[in-house]
Amino acid sequence: MRCRRSILAGAAGLALALAAGPVGAQQRVQIEWWHAMGGELGEKVAKIAADFNASQEEYELKAVYKGNYTETMTAAIAAFRAKQQPHIVQVFEVGTATMMAARGAIYPVYELMADTGEPFDPNAFISAVVGYYTTPEGEMLSMPFNSSTPVLYYNKDAFRKAGLDPEQPPKTWPELVEVAEKTQAAGYPCGFTTGWQSWVQIENFSAWHNLPLGTKQNGFAGLDTELVFNKTAVVRHIANMGEWQKSKIFDYGGRRSDSAPKFYNQECVMYMNSSAAYAGVKNNAKDFEFGIGMLPYYPDVEGAPQNSIIGGATLWVLQGHSEEEYKGVARFFSYLSSPEVQAWWHQETGYLPITTAAYELTRSQGFYEKNPGTDIAIKQLTYKEPTENSKGLRFGSFVQIRDIINEELEAVWAGDKTAQEAMDEAVARGNKLLRQFEAQYK
Repeated sequence: MRCRRSILAGAAGLALALAAGPVGAQQRVQIEWWHAMGGELGEKVAKIAADFNASQEEYELKAVYKGNYTETMTAAIAAFRAKQQPHIVQVFEVGTATMMAARGAIYPVYELMADTGEPFDPNAFISAVVGYYTTPEGEMLSMPFNSSTPVLYYNKDAFRKAGLDPEQPPKTWPELVEVAEKTQAAGYPCGFTTGWQSWVQIENFSAWHNLPLGTKQNGFAGLDTELVFNKTAVVRHIANMGEWQKSKIFDYGGRRSDSAPKFYNQECVMYMNSSAAYAGVKNNAKDFEFGIGMLPYYPDVEGAPQNSIIGGATLWVLQGHSEEEYKGVARFFSYLSSPEVQAWWHQETGYLPITTAAYELTRSQGFYEKNPGTDIAIKQLTYKEPTENSKGLRFGSFVQIRDIINEELEAVWAGDKTAQEAMDEAVARGNKLLRQFEAQYK
């Protein structure tokens, strides 16, 4: 707690100093960080930057909000072409292949830390997190920042009203359907809803069931990869969801987190979304007690449950700046990955701690004991050693492919296509984009 108080005190001191017009501030080396964190998360990012600035006198870090993930990545690409790029840009996980393919534009983190002489131990990071952003040799390309994985939020009061054990969330999909039917009978209109349907119900569903999303280790082993989720249990699952939509066992609420109000207002008893939605759930679930469980699985799928995969974003360093400025970037990365800062970020936001030390610090502080369920994401992410199917995904143009998947899923929810038709079309359209990406970057 002493370190946390000192961080807060440092931020307050910096604010006063800036208000007074600090002498010598202009002599600091300026570092610019473009990010995609708005609202409350944006305020926490600003605090991290302010605390770093207060922790030393050589560098001045400026955190700049550039819109959502897609907008931030697009702005950085345009800025690089105009030679006005920031030092650091936050890029969501599905942009990884695009960033890797941008040869000459990125400064890999493992090289940055070595070149600047900044102490750096890649083994200190949780493997399930950094594995998404490493070379085949295990070298870190970008710095993990806000990593999350989907979990199941559920209404404990609704469980009680339906005669269910509020401490026992459903573990399997058949159990979830039973819960939904019982809570509907108890007066709740909807069983469950989901945020980020492609990420949760296809990408993580595949990893959790140890199923391939695509060939070539989900794109990790080469650009000549193809999507194959139209040939796995994904199709059955989407077909089930299409049927459940008719009776409101499942109720669609939008592509991102637009469905959250359905859970907040107790229309839907269960809600699948990011572990980082915890702060929002805690702030908005005012009239009922909620719990957190792991994602459900189909018990007849061999190997399930396996492990879930992460979402969120990492910090990429862009080329084109001075040696002194890169020393500042490396110093900031050391500060950002320190146990105290990571434990604070994890506890405040619901994002995962990126290092084992931050997880252990959080546990020793009694956070998990005081906030039951907040360690579910870590347990689920590390449930088993990742396989080629559950390490993550690295497909080019996946931002656009997710849009395609969303369109096809919406056709199923509307009853316009069968699950097989929709998944076949999603794969065909997605593979066309993969071939274009391969031709551009191979």
